[in-house]
Amino acid sequence: MELPSREVCYRALQSKDARFDGLLFVGITSTGIYCRPVCPARTAKPENCIFFGSAAAAQDAGFRPCLRCRPETAPDLASWRGTSNTVSRALALIAEGALDGDGNGVERLAERLGLGERQLRRLFLQHLGASPVSVAQTRRVLFAKQLIHETRMPMTEVAMAAGFSSVRRFNETFLNLFHRPPSALRRKSAAGHGEKEVVLRLRYRPPYDWESMLGFLRARAIPGVEIVDNGRYMRTVEVNGAMGSIEVTHLPDRQSLGVNIRFPDVRLLPAIVARVRRLFDLGADIETIDNHLSGDPVLAPLVAKRPGLRAPGGWDGFEIAVRAVLGQQISVVAARGYAGKLVALHGRAVPKSFLIHPDLSHAFPTAKQLATADSIGLAMPAARLAALQAVAQAAMDDANLFRPFGNIEETVARLRTIRGIGEWTAQYIALRAIREMDAFPATDVGLLRSVASMDGEKTTPADLLSRAECWRPWRAYAAQHLWAADGSTAVSQTRTFTNDR
Repeated sequence: MELPSREVCYRALQSKDARFDGLLFVGITSTGIYCRPVCPARTAKPENCIFFGSAAAAQDAGFRPCLRCRPETAPDLASWRGTSNTVSRALALIAEGALDGDGNGVERLAERLGLGERQLRRLFLQHLGASPVSVAQTRRVLFAKQLIHETRMPMTEVAMAAGFSSVRRFNETFLNLFHRPPSALRRKSAAGHGEKEVVLRLRYRPPYDWESMLGFLRARAIPGVEIVDNGRYMRTVEVNGAMGSIEVTHLPDRQSLGVNIRFPDVRLLPAIVARVRRLFDLGADIETIDNHLSGDPVLAPLVAKRPGLRAPGGWDGFEIAVRAVLGQQISVVAARGYAGKLVALHGRAVPKSFLIHPDLSHAFPTAKQLATADSIGLAMPAARLAALQAVAQAAMDDANLFRPFGNIEETVARLRTIRGIGEWTAQYIALRAIREMDAFPATDVGLLRSVASMDGEKTTPADLLSRAECWRPWRAYAAQHLWAADGSTAVSQTRTFTNDR
């Protein structure tokens, strides 16, 4: 991302402008510390300020994180990642621990992305101002610092959870950065919870329409896997064969989501946190998106009615793909029922000691479980059963199937090569699983009906696609507003899927 002019950056720093929080960081040459623009400390003189587009770039330049404004709590905005699809894919992998521990070097990461190591380094320097190793190191330090501040986890577990190769390396890094051991950074007020639980706060950039997010997830909650109750979202989770559960609540006063994680392996905490961010769309620069969509007279009143409406993601790409196939040509309620039966037949039971709520019971089946099953066991058309098996096999064959690939057109084209995946299903998977924010299922009945109700005349998919051109590159958010509007009309929300072929 190209930073604004130095003058604009300094004015943002002077005014503690929250709009720039997560978009820029400032290194103070007189102290060697880097801060968020909202830092409560006295504003440094202009000649002592160096501005960066990412925390990694600031740390790579030799600055250490501020203990007052805590850069690790800044909103993790997707907009600072630049326009490189490759960099976005790499960041997603790094967030899940791709460069943690031993044996997972940049060369292996580059191979997973299908390019050379030198090219990957060049792209990172171009878009982030820091190397992949520096980005991973910054992520480790900031995540460890958050765990130290917000939990009572033992330092050994903090080191493991943050991805340090050893406790010795963990201690050395903190001594070099902060000139004190990690334990000296722990606050006496850090929350203590059960030994199986970790509770964290994940920041977002306001506004955030929490009620709409919960409503979307509630309508699609799979029995045994998900529960939406009393303002909370709870679900079972499985990562690399280990199983547990999470609880997510809204903390509007702190512009954060509170995440309670009950999981057996602390080393997988980064992957879990990354998935929560994706599911709840915490990386959206929502003010910019809302301002853009408000330029359209049809969307303007919808955006005004639901400021901060997010585009929900998914916990797992394969799970979202299965949900999309189950939902072809039927209602949300019916698709949810099929998903519940699928979980009961093929899902693994989660150990009770790692369940946050008694009504949670099973993890969603993996691609391998469905691909190797003798029978899916659902009473549905043979073509849809075949599509489920085809998706499961494709996910087994390609570990990167649900990661960004080229532009939105290339992503949809790749998904459509799978048997039973048509345009609507491919666009829906691209939106929720792959997080293509320009995905737009123009054949969706709910979208067509919503636009028609506002225009007073019938709309075709071709007409809707043409109209949606001005909504780019955030058509996914436009779709979410139209779906929300359709759900609030007198027309039943239960018919939101159209023929996919």
